Amino acid sequence: MRIANLSGRLTLVLGERAVDVHDASGHRFPADPQAIYEQWEEFRAWAGAADLGDAGRHFDAADLGAPAPAPRQLFAIGLNYREHVDEAGFTQPEDMPPVFTKFVSSITGPLSDVVLPEGGHTDWEVELVAVIGKAARRVREADAWDHVAGLTVGQDLSERVLQMSGPAPQFGLAKSYPGFSPMGPTLVTPDELDDPDALELTCSINGEEVQQGSTRQLIFPVPALIAKLSEVLTLFPGDVIYTGTPAGVGLGRTPQRWLQPGDELVSSIHGIGELRQRLLPA
Repeated sequence: MRIANLSGRLTLVLGERAVDVHDASGHRFPADPQAIYEQWEEFRAWAGAADLGDAGRHFDAADLGAPAPAPRQLFAIGLNYREHVDEAGFTQPEDMPPVFTKFVSSITGPLSDVVLPEGGHTDWEVELVAVIGKAARRVREADAWDHVAGLTVGQDLSERVLQMSGPAPQFGLAKSYPGFSPMGPTLVTPDELDDPDALELTCSINGEEVQQGSTRQLIFPVPALIAKLSEVLTLFPGDVIYTGTPAGVGLGRTPQRWLQPGDELVSSIHGIGELRQRLLPA
């Protein structure tokens, strides 16, 4: 199953058609895309049994928003690919990866314009994003996929000057400028994917590939992240987890490289889709 946020309304995506869930369900389910995660199991059962025939309409990708636009909690994971650990100059985490938060106001949909912060060094980080579908507290790794509503593509844009300033790094603020957390284009349930633990990621700037990796290389795969996070806190339906980025970011290059006004950033995950961000001057 694939769902989307189309012009602020929850839709089922059936090929090239979008079916409005609120209308098709006889108003049983909300139009608000974020609200559906509180009824995820009931919604999945309905969607699996519903006879939608030729229902729905063609849609414009420009009208898509983030599939989880207003989560209670938005987590991001650092240093979760070995080659990225090496390029960043850190030691590989053993028991728990670095965890920080991004602020919800930074979330946008898959196609967007992003204004570059003045005087900053803005970097790119393509990431697999997991959205929680069932509350998780002290969940075993073996059971963790049962708590995932679906997966989507994310881009963890990062302003490195602010991030590295001060007596301690400012990860949360530096990764939360407006538009710095695009997601989409759809949310894909794990059963739709041949292997949700082995997904190919790529990122390009103006057609030049700058990142390529596979979630097979994750140090802490999605189930491990859910188990470790839920040991400390409760994950709520609709919460979002950015799972980390592979090697190839601008910070790790020699010379270092930053996004420039006019750049087009394309982030993709095979089997899920792609994001496109156009970078604008301050």
